[in-house]
Amino acid sequence: MLATDLDGTLLAGSRHERRRLLDALSEDPDTVVVFATGRGLPSVRALLRQDPLLPSPQWIIADVGSSVVEATHMTHDRALEAQLRAGWPGAGHVRAALAPFPHLAYQEHVPQEGRCSFYLAAEHLCHELIRAVQALGCSWSYASGRYFDVLPPNAGKGRALELLARKLAWPRSGMLVAGDSLNDLSLFRLGTPAVMVANAEPALRAQAPAGSLIHHSALEGAAAVLEGLERLGRPPKHPVVVGYHRPPVRWLDGQWHPPSSPNGVLPTLQAALADPDLNAVWAAAHVGEAPAPPPPAAAGGPRLSLLAMPPGRWAGYFHRTCKETLWPALMSQPDLIRHPGAHWSDYQAVNTAFARHIASLAEHGATVWLHDYNLWLVPAVLKADRPDLTIGLFHHTPFPHPDVFGRIPQADQLRHSLARLDWAGFHTPGCADHFHRLLTQSAGAAPRIGVHPLGIDRRAVTTLARTRAAVRPRHRNDATQLVLSVERLDYAKAPVHKIRALDSLLTETPALRHKIRYRLICPPPEAGIHAYDTTRTALETAITHVNRRWGTTGWQPVEYLPHNLDFTEIVDHYLAADVFWVTSLADGMNLTAQEYITAHHATRSPGVLVLSRHAGVAQHLGDAALLTDPLLPDDLVGTLRTALTMTGQERAAHISRLAALLNTSDPADWARTVLTAIRAGTATHTGAREEAGRRAPRLGRA
Repeated sequence: MLATDLDGTLLAGSRHERRRLLDALSEDPDTVVVFATGRGLPSVRALLRQDPLLPSPQWIIADVGSSVVEATHMTHDRALEAQLRAGWPGAGHVRAALAPFPHLAYQEHVPQEGRCSFYLAAEHLCHELIRAVQALGCSWSYASGRYFDVLPPNAGKGRALELLARKLAWPRSGMLVAGDSLNDLSLFRLGTPAVMVANAEPALRAQAPAGSLIHHSALEGAAAVLEGLERLGRPPKHPVVVGYHRPPVRWLDGQWHPPSSPNGVLPTLQAALADPDLNAVWAAAHVGEAPAPPPPAAAGGPRLSLLAMPPGRWAGYFHRTCKETLWPALMSQPDLIRHPGAHWSDYQAVNTAFARHIASLAEHGATVWLHDYNLWLVPAVLKADRPDLTIGLFHHTPFPHPDVFGRIPQADQLRHSLARLDWAGFHTPGCADHFHRLLTQSAGAAPRIGVHPLGIDRRAVTTLARTRAAVRPRHRNDATQLVLSVERLDYAKAPVHKIRALDSLLTETPALRHKIRYRLICPPPEAGIHAYDTTRTALETAITHVNRRWGTTGWQPVEYLPHNLDFTEIVDHYLAADVFWVTSLADGMNLTAQEYITAHHATRSPGVLVLSRHAGVAQHLGDAALLTDPLLPDDLVGTLRTALTMTGQERAAHISRLAALLNTSDPADWARTVLTAIRAGTATHTGAREEAGRRAPRLGRA
């Protein structure tokens, strides 16, 4: 992003140097150009009509920072302007109050908004005038020994650019400001890379902050701006760009931490992008007031490009819109959908920032692989700016029926964006069919569709399970069976349903008292997410009720572990469990079920998988698992009772049948297969059901 003054900066220099700068900006359409000028909008528009060497801006900060205009449609951003002009007493009041100063000459024929501009010789800039402006509650700017501007108290080029950058989530490290006069001083105080042209005012040089961020060029005007762009450098271009809202590492307590589990989208993509021949980059968000230091370049690790995200913007985007508006629709819980209100603008802004960040990383004709509903608006923005890109999006979540999708308040805008995809991928045929029907109903033609169920790194789980079994051999207590669930806190996992089913089971079968333990490993969501608060309260109440009703000294039916565990600890719990209980109301795949099967099969340990019919993996495992419906309380109780009564021999055969169906390829191979599908167009438009039936009759047939 280049934010530059006009007079003395972008407009200064020889025609040759101005042509070189224009050509450089034209060759790099990913650079956002912002004019930051003391001129009014009519004057800027006249320049754009008359000057063929002036680059086209995306934004205009005019009136010394009192006006912000989206330049494509020349529309004022009234929300930002309201912040900048707060406290402005009006031009008439200002002129009347300053009438006693005879050396002030109002610029009668200069178009201006939200400010008062005067001509004033330097020798007449006095303390009395400044005090009079302050008494009005206003700020002021003086430049070029001639121009005196009275401004609203919060206005200024730097403040306007700061608000605009926050709105559009521009990373400071990728911003370059350029200027020459004293009214550009606030730009140089933003803490971004900057270039001061050689013809800058001495007063600006004297008052600008010291430090390496500001380059004092020996060149003038446009030549200095071009030099600044070259010094800042631009991110290298890549043939493959992956867009996912989170990076594969966490910034915690001043350090980067890798994921503990070998499974899931983060380690899967991490493994796939480690291939140097792919030359891919991962675009993700980093949430924080200040940019995090670059992640360490681990050997064989993926390239990362982090997009700085203010916490407030992230909260509106992820905590509110994603989790309170979109997530209930994905989980087929339309009654829980909340209207996003003002938070929708955060979702749009983050998606727009991601689209532009991805565009800056992608070479011409590159493949872009997006992930999940968090980036549903990226395709529309990206295709408009970069029609040369091939864009695919894989849904790791379920995809709802078109009727449920239509309950989202902004469904039409989302459909329009999804229709701009070249390819869309899913874990199951049912989800692919929902997507196909949604897009063909509204847009006439859906993107190409593929069904590619994601598996786990069975080799890693097998090795770890055998190691843990040798270190901690299981001491069986045939009198007590352990039922286990491992899931994040989410109403879609139906945790309260399970506790109530356990209560009913003990009521119907009192002999199971002291013979069953249910262990629920249920870490909380990210801090700031309130969509699951009701579920947390109901779950804790239900657990307390059951334990008080049935518990005795030395035994409680429910063990609740509401925190994250290391993956090694999770495997220990898998190996200790007689029954693994999955009751999702909706699920993309459910990798924990696959991990449980793999751990028990690797150690030749009998076990039982009770699996929701609504989990994606159930469409591939079929009735080899004990299928249950969490929406039917009696079925939930009856299926768990069946699991508890199975013999050891039956359980061993059960695990063997399930393990035989886990024939997925390595997750890295899965990722490469999906990339090939996006690039090559191997899926068809003829219908998701046909495509799914041909591609994935069983888990792993991608």
